[in-house]
Amino acid sequence: MKILGIIPSRYSSSRFPGKPLVEIQGKSMIQRVYERSKASKSLDRVVVATDDERILEHVLGFGGEVIMTSSEHQSGTDRCVEALDILGEDYDAVINIQGDEPIINPAQLDLLSFCFNDDNCEVATLAVKIKSQDILFDASKIKLILDDSNQALYFSRHPIPYQARPAEEWLDHYGYLKHVGIYGFRSDILKEIGKIPPSQLELAESLEQLRWLENGYTIQVKITEFDSISVDIPKDLDRVLTILNQG
Repeated sequence: MKILGIIPSRYSSSRFPGKPLVEIQGKSMIQRVYERSKASKSLDRVVVATDDERILEHVLGFGGEVIMTSSEHQSGTDRCVEALDILGEDYDAVINIQGDEPIINPAQLDLLSFCFNDDNCEVATLAVKIKSQDILFDASKIKLILDDSNQALYFSRHPIPYQARPAEEWLDHYGYLKHVGIYGFRSDILKEIGKIPPSQLELAESLEQLRWLENGYTIQVKITEFDSISVDIPKDLDRVLTILNQG
């Protein structure tokens, strides 16, 4: 099994421009993601895919591997499709690693990669159990439901499933899950997905994985004990620093 890790990274961001290069205790965010990804035991190669010369030069400067991709991509998945094509090597699977999660746990990447030992696995992702009301009802935290074989049935910004009881009791009666936004794809499936136009459910929820479900692809979900932190706005760095300071 030959597995490629790709870290899509763009400089432009409406809420946090330049965040891949922001310094976190002496290292940039993208360097932290890259180094933690390289610590995975299952990835044969890790490459940053960017559309910005500043990120390119920075990654080369700390000794990382990086390639330039188009600035026209609408998602990290689209950037991964191009990166796989540019690299031109045969990989069995590709792990799409979020470039704004500087404390990603390498064990999460190993868990995701393990899914592809099953020849029937097309797409894989992770989820973590929800333990607080704040997370459950936060529309920026994506929830999901699974079938009996841990295949994803649906992803939503709303808590799913709905319960006909007071909302403060929901966590007591159902094991809600939060999506951890790391994806793995069998390489041929990634190339197919890159050709599919946005779907109605995707546009409604603003979640690209719904496009894959609507088009009949299966998404295997592994439950992890590690919840990563996505840095979407400068304030999110406070949570990252708190964890780093805890050692």
